[in-house]
Amino acid sequence: MTRSAASTDARTYVASDADEELYRTFARALGAVPETSSHRPALVDAAGNEVPIPREMHDVLLQVAHALTAGMGVNVAPLNAMLTTQEAADYLGVSRPTAVRLLDAGEIPMSRPGRHRYVRLVDLIDYAERTRQTRSEALDDMAREAEDAGLYGVLDGPPPPMR
Repeated sequence: MTRSAASTDARTYVASDADEELYRTFARALGAVPETSSHRPALVDAAGNEVPIPREMHDVLLQVAHALTAGMGVNVAPLNAMLTTQEAADYLGVSRPTAVRLLDAGEIPMSRPGRHRYVRLVDLIDYAERTRQTRSEALDDMAREAEDAGLYGVLDGPPPPMR
């Protein structure tokens, strides 16, 4: 049996010009809720009962509302919580052997119930964020060092004459 990270019920939503103002109003309402607020937005069901919207769902709805407001399409494709090494590699944008090396080195937690490795999606997201943060800090350090060395001033004006 083959398993796929992406569900077969993926769907793309495209903004409707007629609902543009409704998207804006919805995005403003969701964006007005501070992250630290104890009051959560809620949906009201047909019987009038309020159903609180979980933080993750709130964030998804806000992102979708902003995209639709900007006239963009949104693709919703549920992913399995446990991914194979190939699916993990595809998610990270690396080769499968590179993903396996990261797993074997302990950079990303994995489970190995038999001979196959499986990775939790949340661990991949965490690794990708850590990597992004490390790269960002390294670039900031390089820019700071270049500034301290006066390299940005060297670039102002025409290049120096060559011999």
